[in-house]
Amino acid sequence: MNSEFTDRQSQGSGSAAAAVSDTAAADRVVGLPARRSPRVLAMIPSGEVYDHDCVRWYDHRDIQQHIGSYHNIGDAFVFDSSLKLLRFDTVRHLNIRTADAADIDRYNAEFDFCFLRGSNYLHAEMDWENAIPVLEQLKMPILAFGIGAQAPAKGRLQLTDATRRVLAIISDKSASIGVRGSFTAEVLNNLGIKNVRVIGCPTLFRNNDPDLRIDLPPLEQVRQIGFTLRREVSRDYAQDIDCYLALQRRTMLALAARFDMTIMAQGEVEEKKLLWGTAPQRREAIHSLVNQRWFDATDDPLLQLYQANLFYSDVVADYEALVRRRDLVLGYRLHGNLMALANGVPSIYFTYDSRTVEFAETFGIPSFDVFGGDDFVLEDFWEQSRFERFNQLYQRGYGELRSFLDENAIDHQLHHQPPRAQQRRRM
Repeated sequence: MNSEFTDRQSQGSGSAAAAVSDTAAADRVVGLPARRSPRVLAMIPSGEVYDHDCVRWYDHRDIQQHIGSYHNIGDAFVFDSSLKLLRFDTVRHLNIRTADAADIDRYNAEFDFCFLRGSNYLHAEMDWENAIPVLEQLKMPILAFGIGAQAPAKGRLQLTDATRRVLAIISDKSASIGVRGSFTAEVLNNLGIKNVRVIGCPTLFRNNDPDLRIDLPPLEQVRQIGFTLRREVSRDYAQDIDCYLALQRRTMLALAARFDMTIMAQGEVEEKKLLWGTAPQRREAIHSLVNQRWFDATDDPLLQLYQANLFYSDVVADYEALVRRRDLVLGYRLHGNLMALANGVPSIYFTYDSRTVEFAETFGIPSFDVFGGDDFVLEDFWEQSRFERFNQLYQRGYGELRSFLDENAIDHQLHHQPPRAQQRRRM
């Protein structure tokens, strides 16, 4: 262990879900070198950075390069949101695949801290490549920025030795590890990692608004809605895929009969081909979706809805612009729904695995159980009281995120005093 880092694990909270106390955190803050604008390494980024803190997919204008492969643009939401919350001069990619001794020496000489983009890393299939020797040699804080665990639909969560070692290194080189929710905190606690703070996901806080709240308009005023689509799902995490898909189809068609609904894809290959493909690629996509029984036939009303109201973009800002024009966003995508909430747009989660349940519970987001046996009824969720818990937990979460960055001595944009509260006291 590098001499500038203290022993984190012996000083952590006894409860995995509990936040690191301000007093304990102050005793183990990792100091940054004296520099006004830190230089940052991003570990496992997702997309290319432009205009300082904006993210889009790599070579996003070369549509044919990516049209046949799936990438989840929601990961780029998290990367983009993380950058918008930090103060920094430059961000560069930390190479965990082929970094050599010269690369590591350069990282240590030129950069102030490294952050691991929040994502679903704690599961049995995670491949960390060459991360362990690289992280062991870094002489800087390593910030885990909202990481999460994924429990399988059946059996216990199993983690590889590599995952355990990576978590131990990050714990040792940070004042606290930022996790998605209480389930993930408990997973780390069971590994003996106590310096944990529940911060949710940076996407929720991307607009840096400590006073954000959701106030429902009358349902009869709702016109434009977005449905966050997710067709691809593993049987390891969704207990009944046929039910999962059938309910999604029924819900989309029912909502489209009532509202002007945009279907918001996040990287599925067939959807990209339908939007951007050549004529043969579009025919191929329709044929594939009929074979997958997503479309009943080529005259399926869902196909007609796709042809009129399907949206996808490889640029995060395009999603944000879309959700700002919606009266409601709901559906199966964790980050697509979060983008709406971050912009003050009501959202309802369709929960189907430990990841979506954990986040909805952590922030009190109204949620519908995909496997509960009922069809979705919007009126059941259109009550302001259902969103007041989110409004309260959002403000607490904003404070937790700010404390997390403070205790790790990371330069950030979050306010230390909500502006509206300051104004009220002056009146």
